[in-house]
Amino acid sequence: MNIYDIAELAGVSIATVSRVVNGSPRVSEKTKQKVLSIMEENHYTPNVFARGLGLDSMQTIGIVCPDVSDVYMARAVAFLERRLKEYGYDCILYCSGHDQEKKEKALELIMKKRIDALVLVGSTYAGYGSGDDSAEYIRKAAEKIPVFLINGKIIGDNIYSVYSMDEEAAYDVVSRMIESGRRRILFLTDSRSYSANKKLEGYERALKEHGLPVLGELKLYTRNRIHFVRDILLSRRTLVYDAVFATDDGLAVGAVKCANAKGIRIPEELCVVGYNNSEYSVCCEPELTTVDNTAEKLCNITIDNMMKLLKGEEVPADVPVECMLVKRCTTDF
Repeated sequence: MNIYDIAELAGVSIATVSRVVNGSPRVSEKTKQKVLSIMEENHYTPNVFARGLGLDSMQTIGIVCPDVSDVYMARAVAFLERRLKEYGYDCILYCSGHDQEKKEKALELIMKKRIDALVLVGSTYAGYGSGDDSAEYIRKAAEKIPVFLINGKIIGDNIYSVYSMDEEAAYDVVSRMIESGRRRILFLTDSRSYSANKKLEGYERALKEHGLPVLGELKLYTRNRIHFVRDILLSRRTLVYDAVFATDDGLAVGAVKCANAKGIRIPEELCVVGYNNSEYSVCCEPELTTVDNTAEKLCNITIDNMMKLLKGEEVPADVPVECMLVKRCTTDF
């Protein structure tokens, strides 16, 4: 009999059992008594709970991301692995892709492993807005172990979201573009995820508050491939814009390449801002102004809060983190 068995019999997460053993106030009296009763019935004596779950812990954290070849995902996984090692934890990584069925399958597989907590990297796991039930499989996983979501928000018991304030960042960037004289701002995205939708909301809010129309022709959904973006924009000969706000640096670099091919001067004639502050932003010419969504900070907060939670300490379920604008050569505001 171990902590996993007790959690299953009590119908609670292992984190809840850990809190009961450690005397945490974050457990209701009813749940506490239920867990203690099952422990007594099964003659379960917990070991010393080092790091919250002690000798019952496998010292292993599950990490799921859509695609580890993605620059943002790769950086995030590297940060997470490094911080987990500092705490003496190993990790198991699954790549789920973006399809709903594959994401659910990835969680099903990783939940069969003996993991102490689960980290989901990327806003694709947060669904696509209010009324969307595509995150129910995550809430079910959270009934068994703590689930931490990086750069997305899901409301539910035992789910902890750490995310960039993308709507505010997008609003600020587009407002600056407008205030510097730009009137036709192209919104470039490759996703309809939680994060991308928040950026779109910030973009549209900035336009409306500055008295500009929200035009469908200036919202372009495309593959995130630099030359593909360049060629799409080159082919749209009637599309007129004097600024580009892209939800990823790769998209923004495609816009820069299109401008270079057309002989459009940056930033005098065209202002371009990307997102993520990736290596792409310094590999193009001119170097790209971009929003740094502080991926390393999100990962650090996630791991530190996870370790506190596994010790039975209280941590916030919702941690928004401000983004930073990194100004380089593609803007004049």
